[in-house]
Amino acid sequence: MTYGVSIKQAAAWAIVGLAVSATSAFAQDWPTKQVRVIVPFSAGSATDIVPRIVFEQVQANTGKTFIVENRPGAGFAVGVGAVKTADPDGYTVLVHSNALVTTPAIQTTNWDPVQDFSGLTPLGNVPLVLVISPEKNIKTLKQLVDHAKANPGALNYGAAGIGSPPHLTMERFRMAAGFTGQLVPFKGAPEALTEVATGRIDVYFSPLAPAISLIQAGKVLPLAVSSMRRAAALPDVPTTTEAGYANSDFEFYVGMYVAKKTPPGVVAKMHAETVKALNNPNVKDKLAKIGVEPLIVTPAEFDARIAKEAPLAVELAKAAGIQRQ
Repeated sequence: MTYGVSIKQAAAWAIVGLAVSATSAFAQDWPTKQVRVIVPFSAGSATDIVPRIVFEQVQANTGKTFIVENRPGAGFAVGVGAVKTADPDGYTVLVHSNALVTTPAIQTTNWDPVQDFSGLTPLGNVPLVLVISPEKNIKTLKQLVDHAKANPGALNYGAAGIGSPPHLTMERFRMAAGFTGQLVPFKGAPEALTEVATGRIDVYFSPLAPAISLIQAGKVLPLAVSSMRRAAALPDVPTTTEAGYANSDFEFYVGMYVAKKTPPGVVAKMHAETVKALNNPNVKDKLAKIGVEPLIVTPAEFDARIAKEAPLAVELAKAAGIQRQ
């Protein structure tokens, strides 16, 4: 048996070593150029507002430009597909809600949340608030449910995309409360909120961030939030569970993702810079004012959460009788 190393082996190992060193240096230097942040929602949605606050601070910390691009359409496929097919180098980032995980449970998509993406961290929990026009003369969640049961199938409800968390939140609540209704899909929260405020749509489980100014102005009335605990920004509004509807809770979060083959070192540096921004007191204050609650985890923990939530979304869709499209 020989323990010698051939010249070819030594050369091969040297090349590997150089490649590892180059990758490590590349990760440490990130970012060295402009970063594209793709948001598959329209401007003004919670998934648009949150990254603009966070990446403004990342830009200040790193001295590099972060451009937020709204790429809505085709059931999120336009924006998500742009990141999936981009070079996995950390310079094209996806900011999406957990619709990245829930949408494939209902629609045939051009992505798989587990196979195609690596999670970096959630940017925050965004409570979903069920809103209605004051002109509907419905003041409580019980009044809404009683009205829906008295008029089977007549209640219509908005959702920012079929299979999105607001959609599945309403389906989960509807099943828990025992009534039927009609879904009206929109591209984003601003469009759905406009229709609710005018009374053309009855209700919408809206992310709190884009709804809070309308609530404060009295243009829409909050009936309940879908989270397990009350939203800090709406302390007087009960949760759907508190209102008497067990198994009606649903979480909504905004998260940051990159293409799956992005080097681990780059992922770690991106995570570190993002967490640094999220921990900035000014960023915390801005997010708190629009109802966004802190939710920071490691990339490994976020990947595990995504893998766990994907089959649960499928189960919920089947229970709600939602036909796969």
